[in-house]
Amino acid sequence: MASSICRRVSHRSLRRTLFLSRRLHEGPDTIDELLDRHLAKKDPKRGANDDDESLRRSLTSTRREALSLYRDVLRASRYFMWPDTRGVPWREVLRANARKEFEDARFETDPEVVTRLLIGGREAVQDAVDKLAVAAQKMADQAAEERNKGRR
Repeated sequence: MASSICRRVSHRSLRRTLFLSRRLHEGPDTIDELLDRHLAKKDPKRGANDDDESLRRSLTSTRREALSLYRDVLRASRYFMWPDTRGVPWREVLRANARKEFEDARFETDPEVVTRLLIGGREAVQDAVDKLAVAAQKMADQAAEERNKGRR
């Protein structure tokens, strides 16, 4: 009974982790797409009003991307339940660090720097979730091996 519950829990958490790793990357596929979306392009035909509108649209897009990244960090942090050396759960440490990083970059106005920060943050979240999925798969394989040895 306990092993079937453990198997269901580990299988369920593995499926959730893999689903999250697939779902997290809903942003642009390449760096060029991200740069094209966030960097304002100069067009000589446009007037001052058009420049203001494109800047506003660019800032809105950047803000939306940053909020999406922050939400992804919070979602991913749910899976880091074990404590660090001080006894504080890693999810709390990750959330606090993410909040600090976002607050530090809050008033950044250079579009290239903002884009670099977004790309770096996206890659960091994706790498962490991928590593977590690999570790969860390893643990599930080890548990299956132990069950198979016990049956022999």
